[in-house]
Amino acid sequence: MKLTKRKGFNFFRSYFDVYNELNDDDKVRFIDALLNKQFLGIDPTDLKGMARFAYISQTNSIDSQVKGFETKTGTSLKSNSGKIDTPRQGGSDTPTHGVNKKIINPTVQVEVEEKEKEEYIYTEKEFLQDWKKVRLHFHKVPTNIKKLGTFESRCFESAIKDFSKEDIRNAMQCLFKQEVQDIKSMFLQPKHFLENVEKYHNAHISKEYKLYGSKKVKYEL
Repeated sequence: MKLTKRKGFNFFRSYFDVYNELNDDDKVRFIDALLNKQFLGIDPTDLKGMARFAYISQTNSIDSQVKGFETKTGTSLKSNSGKIDTPRQGGSDTPTHGVNKKIINPTVQVEVEEKEKEEYIYTEKEFLQDWKKVRLHFHKVPTNIKKLGTFESRCFESAIKDFSKEDIRNAMQCLFKQEVQDIKSMFLQPKHFLENVEKYHNAHISKEYKLYGSKKVKYEL
């Protein structure tokens, strides 16, 4: 049995999305690589083809989660040994081999995992700041929305349950990168985007910037 110091991690919707795009063999390779990195700190070295592409597409989220755990606990996941030691009679019930002689208090680890979880929570304030920055960057028009509307808030709460902070930011940029932007209200308020986060998230993964058609080029004689 592999020794792990970590009890769990947030499995983001984006992990599930790319997993579902793979064939059965690549699914196994991708999940093995994801779990080995999250629990053991082992970077994949032999991934190929679509399994490698899927893992690379999620590298930022995966590495951020691992780094967050290691920073808060002060331990390295890579120091795990291959097996859990069997406690000796009359000795401590807590295995210490492979843990750098540092025993993680279960209560402390739970608290760390809660803080780690909080670190990845995307707040409404952060979302509106990102919306302002991206809109200004692509449209050169400032916006100063103070608060999401009631319906927008519901959509936002639903989105952060399925997507990571990075996923939503990437999807937001994909919205503004669309070649044809026929929906006039899609950039005034984030309502359209929050209703269609999954649509733009998938478009970001596939690099699809023509959801509404291609930009027409005018030729002059």
